[in-house]
Amino acid sequence: MAAVQAVPDGYPQVTPYLCVDGAAEAIEFYQEVFGATERMRMGGPDGKVGHAELQIGSGLVMLADEFPDMGQRSPKALGGSPVTVSLYVEDVDAVFARAIGAGATEVRPVTDQFYGDRVGGFQDPWGHVWSVATHVEDVSPEEMARRAEAMAG
Repeated sequence: MAAVQAVPDGYPQVTPYLCVDGAAEAIEFYQEVFGATERMRMGGPDGKVGHAELQIGSGLVMLADEFPDMGQRSPKALGGSPVTVSLYVEDVDAVFARAIGAGATEVRPVTDQFYGDRVGGFQDPWGHVWSVATHVEDVSPEEMARRAEAMAG
């Protein structure tokens, strides 16, 4: 028997896996907002999505519908999520506007940050929180420390 790689080709070592109540609609949202490409989808019971993989740039997100009887519950069913998914994009303002236009709720407006990123946050219609950013300035560690200290007062 041939040896196999511990991490298969085409898969990053860390991949968020989202539980969504309405995975098919969420896939459409992520395609519209992030330009995600659906790599694969497997059906589940009652027409639900049992497993799907979305390519977003060089990243990968896996998701499936919630299946409470199997312990798979979405953020809405649990009353929220402590996890934020961070995503670098070419144009944070455009992505943020698309998200809000497609039904997301603003968590944090898009603003320039002291560390050189322009960042905004939103909660998607299924309860997952996303932080989207565009890197706009290379900031040295010394300058970043100075700016952070100035912000703290």
